[in-house]
Amino acid sequence: MMLRRGFILFLPRLIGLLVVACCSVSIFYMLACTPKGDNQQLALPRVHSPTVKEGYEAILQEREEQHRNYIISLKKQIAQLKAELQGRTEQLKNMQNQYPDPLDIQLDHSKPEKAQANLLAFLRSQVDKAEVHSGVKLSTEYAAVPFESFTLQKVYQLETGLTRHPEEKPVRKDKRDELIEVIELAVGSLNKPDGVSKAKPRLYTASDFVEGIYRTEKNKGTLYELTFKGDAKHQFKKIVLFRPFGPVMKVKNENVNMADTLINVIVPLAKRASKFRQFMQNFREMGIQQDGRIHLTVVYFGKEQMNEVKSILENTSKSANFKNFTFIQLNEEFSRGKGLDVGARFWKGNNVVLFFCDVDIYFTAEFLNSCRLNTQPGKKVFYPVLFSQYNPSIIYGHHDSIPSLEQQLIIKKETGFWRDFGFGMTCQYRSDFINIGGFDLDIKGWGGEDVHLYRKYLHSNLMVIRTPVRGLFHLWHEKQCLDELTPEQYKMCMQSKAMNEASHGQLGMLVFKQEIETHLQKQKLSSKKM
Repeated sequence: MMLRRGFILFLPRLIGLLVVACCSVSIFYMLACTPKGDNQQLALPRVHSPTVKEGYEAILQEREEQHRNYIISLKKQIAQLKAELQGRTEQLKNMQNQYPDPLDIQLDHSKPEKAQANLLAFLRSQVDKAEVHSGVKLSTEYAAVPFESFTLQKVYQLETGLTRHPEEKPVRKDKRDELIEVIELAVGSLNKPDGVSKAKPRLYTASDFVEGIYRTEKNKGTLYELTFKGDAKHQFKKIVLFRPFGPVMKVKNENVNMADTLINVIVPLAKRASKFRQFMQNFREMGIQQDGRIHLTVVYFGKEQMNEVKSILENTSKSANFKNFTFIQLNEEFSRGKGLDVGARFWKGNNVVLFFCDVDIYFTAEFLNSCRLNTQPGKKVFYPVLFSQYNPSIIYGHHDSIPSLEQQLIIKKETGFWRDFGFGMTCQYRSDFINIGGFDLDIKGWGGEDVHLYRKYLHSNLMVIRTPVRGLFHLWHEKQCLDELTPEQYKMCMQSKAMNEASHGQLGMLVFKQEIETHLQKQKLSSKKM
């Protein structure tokens, strides 16, 4: 469709070029065939010559014949140009009939202003048809078009294939030029006077750019959402741009104040006290000390290790002077969906952002801001794609020691992968969660409840923001494949375990470890013989 529209838009230019070329040939022909000037006229007979009258008559007759031939030649050229123009016009009409435009744009060159207005109306309709202002109902979880995120230096992408990396500098020139153009246009828009404020406006630069997300709907265009630093702490500027397969159009320019936006982190838990201690270290540093606009709700199932978990929570509260937490205890079998649902409904304050989290998740303060910026009550919910860590014992097995957790959390092909099949970590306003109907409480244990909720949002008119984020990590933990599983289930469990253990290359090194060691031994023996 895009090629056909491009061809239709290109035809008038082609016709115009042909007309200009034909006119140029005509002018050249006219210059070549024009009768010679006065300084090159035929010699006139002398006045006193006996043949003066006959000479003048011969000259006039010759001039008349030249002009007659010249006029005949011009008429032929004009007729040829008319016929060619008529043929091109018929071709254009046939193309328009064969490939009608959705808005029936008339490429009428006799009225360029009308043609330009129709084209502009079409481009603006692309914004309306794309998922820019509101979400659209989707059939499955795979129908959502994910965003990719970027900063000034890096692009964070889902589709890596065999050569691309989950985090990389934009290698392709067209991608670099595209993102640079968008950032420059956004900066220019921010620096454009609004005509209202009399105060001297702040001058924005590319260094104020925080991060952006973008996605392309193949038949509509590319949507960009860019976030810049605001005028004060916890304030941001957000620019929304759209490229409808043509010039970028500014969609929105708004101030976003997140200074009072609270996040309620809800964690369902059963046992796993040691993991909870590690989680609270991360929560204290990133949530309490760096962010400060956060509440923690722990929904605990059963009583085993409960006192230890409560002690960890209370010690953190005392040492960090943190009172914004809730502990809920349920005497029933663990259900992640039930725990999150109970935690969300227990909140009695104003509408709040809910971050559904697990105890084996590590997040940064930057992620919490992304959580706020990508949610909007009645408009948007946020489904970040987190980076899942491989087994550190395998990744760093050739090192003298395993690095600290903070040093392990780097986004590379060798250290982990984008967990694009997981939908458990999500941010949404409580009002949207309640209105959508919450979790399916019939689902027990782990798994299934997150996809069910995700599908509910996809089937609604809310916009689902799906993008990889650089500040959210799933920490590796050993996966247990139970003996009571069927052979097929056990096989699938082991395949999942292998995928979470290491990259293909690292697993290959383990598989061929014996062959590699044998080869090294042979090399040593050969060197000794020499």
